[in-house]
Amino acid sequence: MPKTRIEAFTDAVIAIVMTLLVLELREPANDTWQAFEGTGHQFFIYLISFVSLAVYWNNHHHLFNIVKKVDGWVLWANNLFILMMSLFPFATDWVVDYPTSLAPQILYGGVIFGADLGYLLLGVALVRCNGKNSAIGRLFQNYRKMKITLFMNVLALLCGWLIHPVAVLVVNGLMLLMWFIPEKQIEQFIHRGEHE
Repeated sequence: MPKTRIEAFTDAVIAIVMTLLVLELREPANDTWQAFEGTGHQFFIYLISFVSLAVYWNNHHHLFNIVKKVDGWVLWANNLFILMMSLFPFATDWVVDYPTSLAPQILYGGVIFGADLGYLLLGVALVRCNGKNSAIGRLFQNYRKMKITLFMNVLALLCGWLIHPVAVLVVNGLMLLMWFIPEKQIEQFIHRGEHE
């Protein structure tokens, strides 16, 4: 099964989700800087969501640069990953409306956790399809960055529940710093030609 279709489909979905995010932004109540400042939290939350989606897209692109084939398990794992990303506009909009409320923050953190888990399951499916000795197999043998991410997802939800709801957004925002630079190991595989 060619991998190009799954890449094109995922690219299209992420582009649509990013577009929906920006459509949810509301303009200030009037034409003053004070009115604009009143919408500041909206832009901050939008920025975290947009950067999260960009990070997912970058890493998805890198994953598929080092695999040779996909199968039905990969398709379903990718669909789960896409499902979680498609919830970003809904969760982001709810957090924008109620930034200090627990339920919206927990849902937002849950969507991020779901997307990260979907990414991990996609990686596992790609390893299953391409083999443990493939570039993707070697990447996922000891993928500490992914383990740290899932730990931070749980930490964000616990901090939001036990300390303050905004902690979900803060911890997940900090987690983005770890993923902002693409995975160096993947780039090494690409430069050595360990892909198609």
